[in-house]
Amino acid sequence: MKGKKIIEASKKVDRTRSYSKEEAVKLVKETSVSKFDGTVEIAINLNIDLKKSDQQIRGAIVLPNGTGKSKKILVVAKGENAKKAKEAGADFVGDTDILEKIEKENWLDFDVMIATPEMMPSLGKLGKVLGPRGLMPNPKIGTVTNDVEKVVSEIKKGRVEFKTDTFGNVHSILGKVSLEEKKLLENLEAFVENIVKSKPTSVKGSYIKNVSISSTMGPGIKIDLNSFDK
Repeated sequence: MKGKKIIEASKKVDRTRSYSKEEAVKLVKETSVSKFDGTVEIAINLNIDLKKSDQQIRGAIVLPNGTGKSKKILVVAKGENAKKAKEAGADFVGDTDILEKIEKENWLDFDVMIATPEMMPSLGKLGKVLGPRGLMPNPKIGTVTNDVEKVVSEIKKGRVEFKTDTFGNVHSILGKVSLEEKKLLENLEAFVENIVKSKPTSVKGSYIKNVSISSTMGPGIKIDLNSFDK
């Protein structure tokens, strides 16, 4: 059974139409029914062929107004890089000692792991633990780097990662429902613009099929693609 509030919120959204990005952001705030400060999420369906490796979209973007959610960051590094990571505000910093803790204690009290290239061979044996949880550092999204300071700083500012799922969809968060409309709209525009820039050269025809946003437990709101300056 759907709750009364969810049913009432759903009535505010006309599923047969696409809204302008401005209307959609206004609606997503109005249709948030969670008692807590919900999260606004975006789903973009792309016209891509997932059998082709060059058409699998993956990357990261620093949202202009952050996500409103702070992430716990673990940096696996030695020496000067470890020092820089601490100074940049990483929550946990270590090298082989912290990898042992993950392996022996199944310690996973962090949201993002960053590692320097020299530490990657030691991380190999933890692939089965970190991989399925999406915690394995990856050079494609910038979490394998010698510039740990920059990446820690970006994540603290509101960096989000994205990649296509098995249906050609890209999902991400755009911020908290409490974020003012103008700021949510700027985050939405920046994210869509980033996906447009990530278009593989081998894609034929229209690239973005549809874009929709929703709040935690709220209904999906379809956005008119023409409202984005493409």
